[in-house]
Amino acid sequence: MPRQDSDLPSNWQVYRRLLGYLKPFWGAFALAVVGNALYAVASTGMAAAMEFVIQAIENPTAANRLLVPALIVAVFAVRGVGFFLGTYFISKVGRNIVNLMRTQIFDHLMHLPCRYFDSSSSGHLVSRITYNVEQVTGAATNAVTIMLREGLTVIGLLSYMVYVNWKLTLIFLVLAPVIGGLVSYVSKRFRRLSQKIQSSMGDVTHVAGEAIAGYRVVRVFGGSDYESQRFRKVSHNNLRQSMKMAMTKAISTPVVQILIAFSIALLVWIALAPEVQAGMTTGEFVAFITAATTLAKPIRQLTSVQEQVQKGIAASHDVFLSLDVAVETDTGTHAPERVLGEIEFDQVCFRYQDTLDNVLKDVSFRVEPNSTIAFVGRSGSGKSTLVSLLPRFYEYSSGEIRLDGIPLKSYQLRALRDQIALVNQDVVLFNDTVANNIAYGGLRGVSREDIREAARKAHALEFIDRLPQGLDTEIGDNGIMLSGGQRQRLAIARALLKDAPILILDEATSALDTESERYIQQALEAVMQGRTTLVIAHRLSTVENADQIIVMDDGRVVEAGTHEELIVKKGNYAQLHSMQFSE
Repeated sequence: MPRQDSDLPSNWQVYRRLLGYLKPFWGAFALAVVGNALYAVASTGMAAAMEFVIQAIENPTAANRLLVPALIVAVFAVRGVGFFLGTYFISKVGRNIVNLMRTQIFDHLMHLPCRYFDSSSSGHLVSRITYNVEQVTGAATNAVTIMLREGLTVIGLLSYMVYVNWKLTLIFLVLAPVIGGLVSYVSKRFRRLSQKIQSSMGDVTHVAGEAIAGYRVVRVFGGSDYESQRFRKVSHNNLRQSMKMAMTKAISTPVVQILIAFSIALLVWIALAPEVQAGMTTGEFVAFITAATTLAKPIRQLTSVQEQVQKGIAASHDVFLSLDVAVETDTGTHAPERVLGEIEFDQVCFRYQDTLDNVLKDVSFRVEPNSTIAFVGRSGSGKSTLVSLLPRFYEYSSGEIRLDGIPLKSYQLRALRDQIALVNQDVVLFNDTVANNIAYGGLRGVSREDIREAARKAHALEFIDRLPQGLDTEIGDNGIMLSGGQRQRLAIARALLKDAPILILDEATSALDTESERYIQQALEAVMQGRTTLVIAHRLSTVENADQIIVMDDGRVVEAGTHEELIVKKGNYAQLHSMQFSE
């Protein structure tokens, strides 16, 4: 259910959380504040200097001729130093905050449960790390710079105006509540539009990512026009929201300027009255009017900065929502160096969401150490879901899974997954060298000889040695430069190199041709020795030698036994076997 505006944190709550990111960079932030304070003092000094200029005109002594130019140079020098300190150091703070938030959200994503990724599109997740986090820069650099610099300037000028003539200053401020109300309304609208723009940017990234990743399917099935229409739709939505933002900004800024102009015009009209002028010198009068007119620019900047501020608030809110998602539950303490590999499922049930029916229903079986168990059944029977519970990609709803007699949840997640090697049906490779794809992650420290040996056992050397740089060849995004069978063999080599006591093969030979499959099957049979292996297979010929075959249907275990025992039973397995071999 989408969150209502009333459920969202207030601007101050979001800013207060953002302020927590300032702590590591407080020194640079303090220098930025000092710089902006100097800029404000110099801007106020420029208005005050007009009094001395008028005095010098009225009394052109030699001392005044030297004082006024020196004063002008000094004011601009202080202003320049202040501008540099304020701009550079607040930018340093802002970019560091963005970098910190970006790495923080990425690190957090790496530890979120699989359910989160199942319910979130990759395009929106990438957009959150890139576009949304980048919007914080506006609130943390430009906006903060303008608010500090122009805000302090306004305070300085108003203080000077009160000092010169407090009654006239009160008249100037008569329209302040009207300006404040307008700014408040515009701020709320900017925030709503910023949230819609960020969501639409996620849609743009998502649609573009899908079309680019699946370009072969798009072209073969004539989907180019359809994808172009999808992209135009989401891009037009982004354009529409951006133009609403531009319209709000374009209207609000001149309206505020007109209100300020009315205030200044009223002020000048009253100030020109003889009874008012009688209480002020010419220099004070000119300096006062100069200060009042100088206020127009910083007030205009403060009102126009609301767009950047609200973009930053909306972006920060979205980032904080992701950072507040709970990471994977990891309360276990058991961390063995190497398990035996005895696995037991005891009345295990599982559902993807509480609102959905159970996908697995009272699943029970036991796997002896160093044995091979195969899971077969129709598509959608729950085979892949079942094995995904073992590395705790998902948490089972009820029942118990035990590894070496110890409940799975008693294991530390890292220690548990160190015991498991996995080859998925959908191979995942990275835009890196062949060697780095085989020796991935925790395997990075292995020797070159071990990498070659794993590739040899997976029958991958025959094509690796033909590549331009051999093991050092870059294979492109998800191994696009390799065939399906070659990619599968690299994934198998990665699993072989890990040498874990538990091996999960989820359709590990599905992408191989008949000859390659025969070689890989021989290699897998050899590597299965001395470890517990869970095999998911559609082709029953690849699992006939398994120690135990589990037949699943509609999330339940309907049969279990060896190949010969299940054939004799003439049940589900015998029917599947007969259908495949008759084909």
